[in-house]
Amino acid sequence: MKTQQVALVTGASSGIGKETAKQLLSDGLVVYAAARRIEKMKDLEELGAIVLKMDVTKEEDLIKAVNQIKEQHGGVDVLVNNAGYGLYGAVEDITIEEARYQFEVNIFGLARLTQLILPYMRERQAGKIINTSSMGGKIYTPLGAWYHATKHALEGWSDCLRLELGSFKIDVIIIEPGMIETEFGEVLTAPMMERSGKSAYSDLAKKLEKAGASGKVRGSHPSVIAQVISKAVKSRNPKTRYVAGNMAKPLIFLRNVLGDRMFDKLILNAF
Repeated sequence: MKTQQVALVTGASSGIGKETAKQLLSDGLVVYAAARRIEKMKDLEELGAIVLKMDVTKEEDLIKAVNQIKEQHGGVDVLVNNAGYGLYGAVEDITIEEARYQFEVNIFGLARLTQLILPYMRERQAGKIINTSSMGGKIYTPLGAWYHATKHALEGWSDCLRLELGSFKIDVIIIEPGMIETEFGEVLTAPMMERSGKSAYSDLAKKLEKAGASGKVRGSHPSVIAQVISKAVKSRNPKTRYVAGNMAKPLIFLRNVLGDRMFDKLILNAF
């Protein structure tokens, strides 16, 4: 009989995914760490993780990973769907091909991997599916339409999945991080400026770039989110949602209490 829980963490080459893999290893789980950049996970391998090269948009990668876990440990008890990225730029400036790929990574790849691991969880009548959403699944920011669209979609998708899996005693948990260190400046700003820095939306893009570079609002360390995920994994009765990280709780609260026009003004004034 299996005594250790088996976790699969996607997007484990950096940030929240890497910190979550480390945390779950320290919690005593068998951890499979998956990402496209396998060379970025050598530290996880040294800590005891089993690293997998995985592009969540490639069916063959997903099937290979799930089969390997099945052969070695039976299946996945805890799935942390963390792989994702932010696509920023004006709607008019982003190609539909780019937008489709944003959905392929942030929604469809995640959904397909979940489909593949569910039979094992259903058979065991146990399991946890933890989806890394964002405060961006509840609020919105300028030039982030496609990114926010995927996170809003993930929120609804997760809620429906929770209802479907309740009778099988499988938990579906949504994590809503706030601002995380390095995310905006290193990942979002440069591509945003390439798309919209010289377009009709350049003034807005420059304001966002300046805000990101100012350092006035610091992001939380990714370990903050890893600790929240650890708490959810350990809980016998986890929450359906966990909100953590800088600015997440106040901004989600303000979105809930302010009307659209007032929240629009708040967000635009912030830049």
